[in-house]
Amino acid sequence: MTILSNQQYRLAARPIGMPKHSDWSFTTEALREIVDGEIVVQTIYISLDPAMRGWMNDAKSYIRPVAINEVMRAGGIGKVIVSKSAKFAVGDYVSGGTGVQKYWIGSADDKIAGFYKVDPKLAPLPKYMNALGMPGMTAYFGLLDVGQPKAGETVVVSGAAGAVGQTVGQVAKQKGCRVVGIAGGKDKCDFVVNELGFDACIDYKTGSVKDGLKEHCPNGVDIYFDNVGGEILDTVLTRINMKARIIICGAISQYNNTTPVKGPANYLSLLVNRARMEGIVVFDYIARYGDAVKEMGAWMAQGKFHTREDIVQGLETFPDTLMMLFEGKNFGKLILQISDE
Repeated sequence: MTILSNQQYRLAARPIGMPKHSDWSFTTEALREIVDGEIVVQTIYISLDPAMRGWMNDAKSYIRPVAINEVMRAGGIGKVIVSKSAKFAVGDYVSGGTGVQKYWIGSADDKIAGFYKVDPKLAPLPKYMNALGMPGMTAYFGLLDVGQPKAGETVVVSGAAGAVGQTVGQVAKQKGCRVVGIAGGKDKCDFVVNELGFDACIDYKTGSVKDGLKEHCPNGVDIYFDNVGGEILDTVLTRINMKARIIICGAISQYNNTTPVKGPANYLSLLVNRARMEGIVVFDYIARYGDAVKEMGAWMAQGKFHTREDIVQGLETFPDTLMMLFEGKNFGKLILQISDE
């Protein structure tokens, strides 16, 4: 094959607090020739997710931390440009663990990368980074398997305009629930109500979350899907109903702390209300992704389900673009585009 030059972002240091430019190294290297069973994937889109901040820490978690000098872990969509594997042909579009780099090279059966084909004729490729990708799978299985919603129940979701939150709310509406979002800013709240179909949205930047919950959840909260942690989690816990379910997906308000993570001070509400708090890790549901894609894809085709993507151009922008997640600057699923489709 023609020798291609790969560009990569590698983890240079463990961040303390907010990641900074010196925590990354930008490297360039030539791609080697592939052997039988291998492929080369040209990355088109990279998914930027709050979980990436946790992967940078040298701490026990559901997945090993990114090693120093290792290419930064990230999900992505790409196109197979060279193949010596019967599994993928040149021209196939694939989704998997591309990492933050221009090209991925290795075995087509690499279990860590976990590549699978996606069809741009069924949905635009960015949708496979959003509702039809890891954020959507997190929302779908977190709500339905962990939350177990019933028609008529009240569901509250924080980070409602984000990748996971927008899907949680729409799945809950499809299942007959009343849905109240929590988001930052009028534009995001208007989007959540007017475009996504939530029943209400509380703007935590301009009003009291406590007062908003009293107004929009007069009968209490049956399910809370938490993406932010901190004070908002504590506030929602004061409003939960008997046998409520709290789904812990993330805690973006805590990821860059330089002090210990703030846990829920109102946890005794779980005892009083005989409620349940449970975490969701999307990788536990890999074998069932197809079921979720089929159902949500059908809703999209029927015009019952909408998504919003915030796409930023250029691999070189990665360090600054990632920070948009923690500064509340992205509007919708944050995606980095590094090549043309």
